[in-house]
Amino acid sequence: QKTSFHRSQTLDFKNGYAFSRLPREGVGGETLFANQLSQDELDDLCTKGSTLTYGQVKRPAPSRFTPAFVAYDKKVLKFDAYFMEEVAISAEEHYRIRQVGIYYYLEDDSMCIIEPKVKNSGLLQGKLMRRHRVPKNEHGDYYHWKDLNLGIDLTIYGRTYRLVNCDSFTKVFLESQGIVVNPPEELVSDPYTEQRRTPVQKPIVPAGPDPFRQFLTYDTKVLRFYAIWDDTNCAFGDHHPCIIHYFLADDTVEVREVHKKNDGRDPFPVLMRRQRLPKIFGDKNKNFPSCVLEITDHEVQEWYSPKDFGIGKTVTLLGRTFLIYDCDKFTQDFYREKYGITDFQPVDVNKKPLEKVAQVIPPYNGFGIPEDSLQNCLSLFPKPPRKDIIKMLENNLKVLRYQVALESPVPEDKNRRFILSYFLSDDTISIYEPPVRNSGIPGGKYLKKTKVTKPGSTPENPIYYEPSDFTIGSTIEVFGHRFVITDTDEYVLNYLERNAESFPAATVQSIRDHFLPRKVVVETASSGIPKKDLDDLIVEVQKELKLQEPFNTRQIHEAFHHFDKEGSGFLDKARFLNICDRFNVPTSTILLKKVRWKGCCACG
Repeated sequence: QKTSFHRSQTLDFKNGYAFSRLPREGVGGETLFANQLSQDELDDLCTKGSTLTYGQVKRPAPSRFTPAFVAYDKKVLKFDAYFMEEVAISAEEHYRIRQVGIYYYLEDDSMCIIEPKVKNSGLLQGKLMRRHRVPKNEHGDYYHWKDLNLGIDLTIYGRTYRLVNCDSFTKVFLESQGIVVNPPEELVSDPYTEQRRTPVQKPIVPAGPDPFRQFLTYDTKVLRFYAIWDDTNCAFGDHHPCIIHYFLADDTVEVREVHKKNDGRDPFPVLMRRQRLPKIFGDKNKNFPSCVLEITDHEVQEWYSPKDFGIGKTVTLLGRTFLIYDCDKFTQDFYREKYGITDFQPVDVNKKPLEKVAQVIPPYNGFGIPEDSLQNCLSLFPKPPRKDIIKMLENNLKVLRYQVALESPVPEDKNRRFILSYFLSDDTISIYEPPVRNSGIPGGKYLKKTKVTKPGSTPENPIYYEPSDFTIGSTIEVFGHRFVITDTDEYVLNYLERNAESFPAATVQSIRDHFLPRKVVVETASSGIPKKDLDDLIVEVQKELKLQEPFNTRQIHEAFHHFDKEGSGFLDKARFLNICDRFNVPTSTILLKKVRWKGCCACG
């Protein structure tokens, strides 16, 4: 009733050391009761005998238990054998003898069969049977080393093997186990293989020229020449590097073109296929269309031969002219041995470098900034000009604003005022015109944000306006329009004074002089007259003027701005009274005489 026949594991590791222990279960899973005594006590009990006069009889301790797969590890029985294989599809042989080696592994009673590989045998050789336990019969028995001996037939999976010999270890092992080893037999050879090994008698060739002598002598021997095909006479022609192969076995020629990466040509490997090339044609019948027929030997007077090729020679192959400039070492040795040529100096065919033509930048066409337009001349796909990122981050949102007037012969443009903004982040300028009601000019953006070049600068070396160029009274030319700077804000003065080392002293002083009168008036007004008295005086003057006839305040503003040429916002007393008399403004009243400063042009 047993169903399990495996052996118990007796090898183990403890604290990194290998040791053996007694099995706990026997074959079939039977429990083996472990002995509670130590190994030394068991040895004493085994050696303990009957008590004699002179003490107990000492017996040797039994040997330690060793599993079979440890005792027979890496121990293999090797037998030389052969088997006969029937050949039914060959007229030259009816059977085939195949020599094999049978290996029996003692550790697990497994077997494998290996046939040595023979070169060009055409058979699937090597391991014919993988390693496993081989069944012996239909009753579930397996082959054992006791079933193996010399001079017997061993049937495995329907194929009968004849054991003829074994190695020395196998013979010693079988004899140690009490088996009488039969005498070895001779290993039978394959008759067809032996027949192939016998030398074939060469036929006696009669004396005379051998038509295959050239082929047998020069087979696989090829002359290699490096040449240049000059095709510049044709449209889009060029110098094509080629390799000419001359096959000595049959006097054929092949031409291959050497392609380079991204050379713009289709990578056809062969320019001229391998063929015999005619050098001189014989007399042809011009009335017969020979162009549609193949060239025969009687139509050619002379074919190309190795003497027609050489370094420095020019050959014409099928209408194409090739200049040979070098050859390989085998070709040099061939010509040195056969024709006695010793000069193999290569011809220099490298193109001379072309003179670099300086790039001519076309003149600026006026569209966009010069740097942006220049990119169209430098590359096929223009890239935007590089920007100074650090400058843009340091001067972000920093703008210098100036009030400018337009210089124009048109009378309507004389009173137009503009706001010029200079952006410090990218040195660009924008101009804005504040809209004025009933002026007939809509106002708005006059110039979008862009860089403006100075007059006289060239597109190759453009010079742009900088903050140092903007002074009070200076003229700025923007794309043919001239603007005069008349005023600026206090941020410009503060910025120039904080960075005075980066700007000319004349520019800083011009802005200071422009703000000086305003500063004096502010100091005077804030120091001498109380603010309440000044406000009361202004209210009284306004009431008095309202009692008079209505005035044209717009004309009065224009008159004050006209005489205030410096744009300071102040006039002297004599000029102030002269303007009041012109527009019939009463100046003899007691209130106006109380005005102690020179006169302000700003109207209430």
